[in-house]
Amino acid sequence: MGIKNQADFFSGVMFTAVGAVFAVGATAYNIGDGARMGPGYFPLMLGVLLAILGAVIIFQALVVESVDGGKIGKWAWKPLFFVISANLAFGVLLGGLPSIGLPAMGMILAIYALTLISSLAGNQFNLRDVLVLATILAAGSYVAFIWALKLQIQVWPTFIAG
Repeated sequence: MGIKNQADFFSGVMFTAVGAVFAVGATAYNIGDGARMGPGYFPLMLGVLLAILGAVIIFQALVVESVDGGKIGKWAWKPLFFVISANLAFGVLLGGLPSIGLPAMGMILAIYALTLISSLAGNQFNLRDVLVLATILAAGSYVAFIWALKLQIQVWPTFIAG
């Protein structure tokens, strides 16, 4: 039995591996049961479902014939670099980096940086569109996390908010 769709096969392997890791990691917490769920119940169930989904995708990749064999192409290094960099910048700007003396810059600035850096991953860049998107994301995040959920997240940089 050979692999009939490489892309589906390897994505199924990835789903199965990530699901298994989450399921095993969840066992470190109290699982509980369906009536009294513990903190490990949801990640365990999510990990099991993801692993099952991955197994189904692997099975399908081994059984169902595809037109071109689902060959895996070259790695897209540029999008990979910019998306990972955007997430790192978001984390650093949101929480700061005390080891080098960088204070927290707040949620709004972190969202703008995340949006600007990740938009460089594509082939087209329109600054006006990116700024509109960043503004919508920042306003939506403020409404959802600060106003509605009342989370204690620093919104503005320390030098502005005090």
